[in-house]
Amino acid sequence: MTWESLLLKFDRLAGGRQAGVRIAEADRTHQRTRRAFAWIWWLLGVEVLLGVGAVAVALVLASSGAPVPIAVWVRTVVVLGMTLTLGYFAWRASDGWRWAYQRLRLFSQIFPVVTLVMAAIPGLYPGWMVTEQILFSLVMIGIADFLTSDHMRHAYGSIDPGATAAIR
Repeated sequence: MTWESLLLKFDRLAGGRQAGVRIAEADRTHQRTRRAFAWIWWLLGVEVLLGVGAVAVALVLASSGAPVPIAVWVRTVVVLGMTLTLGYFAWRASDGWRWAYQRLRLFSQIFPVVTLVMAAIPGLYPGWMVTEQILFSLVMIGIADFLTSDHMRHAYGSIDPGATAAIR
């Protein structure tokens, strides 16, 4: 079993019925598509740094005896997990898998809203965490902006019928 066949099985779980649908190679390798993904990767890297930074701040505070609410610990773990999942989606989308693009676009539009609503709940998070959530949301909005551009919506709206994978 090759790595790609293993990934295709995972894609079937994550992508559902459209897990085997790829976009046209010309759209996948188009300069504007590649440039959009270069920015998306950079922005996801910023998200990872924000997540790791939040964990570091929480650890420093906890080790110095300051109380760190359970909501902060849960949020830091969830954000890092989400960011890694979005990285997987970005990787598969940059390979032309339509399902991954759709998931990445959906979550990059939903997560900022959820994050900002949670940040607005008085007393749930300390001030530094609220600031981190606002920054997280702004970066995520940037990712969504690239994914919803006219070019990207066109590129991932066209399907290459000869490039579908047999996924069981």
